[in-house]
Amino acid sequence: MTIKRSYGDPCGIARALDLVGERWALLVVRELLLGPKRFTDLRAGLPHLSADVLSQRVRELEQAGVVRRAKLPPPAASRVYELTAWGKELEPVVISLGRWGSRGPFPDTDMPLGSDSMMLALKTLFDPSLTEGRDSLIEVVLGEDRFRASVAGGKLDISRGAAERPSARIESDPPTLAAALWHGRSIDDGGIEIQGDRSAAERFLALFPAPQPVS
Repeated sequence: MTIKRSYGDPCGIARALDLVGERWALLVVRELLLGPKRFTDLRAGLPHLSADVLSQRVRELEQAGVVRRAKLPPPAASRVYELTAWGKELEPVVISLGRWGSRGPFPDTDMPLGSDSMMLALKTLFDPSLTEGRDSLIEVVLGEDRFRASVAGGKLDISRGAAERPSARIESDPPTLAAALWHGRSIDDGGIEIQGDRSAAERFLALFPAPQPVS
């Protein structure tokens, strides 16, 4: 039986790390920030994590009150994991950590960026000053994953699922979209399809400037 380690420190930071500081735990939280997922979907988003370790981390997060099990309504009726209200309070923490980490060097890896990571990167790099007071609703389709991205009042909200009557629909894959946003690729180079109001889509894509690398 694995004994969960503790810092034994009354500081709130140490107590938080007791709950979500184990390896992979915060990435499980990351995978659930945009909505519930089945266990198989969690595994797909964390391909380097074994099923046994994932089960252990999810169980620990359940016991901590960060994650809970749920069942989607019919016709899906799938059993899923989702963040509790307390778990959802980790979103600004994760986004701030992502904003800080985005300025660091890239790891030497061939692991592609996942769909959830791509959409959370948008939240990480969103610059409200670039909205110019314009609101929009965009659907982003990355492979089999659909996301609803709403810009309103200078705030960005992203959730899993299709958008009703979006201004535009952007279809691509995470590496191609990331290359167009932050690595100099043109959206006209192929691999990105825009349906609906193209100008609205282009304004949306301009809201996420590349991070300035730390020197």
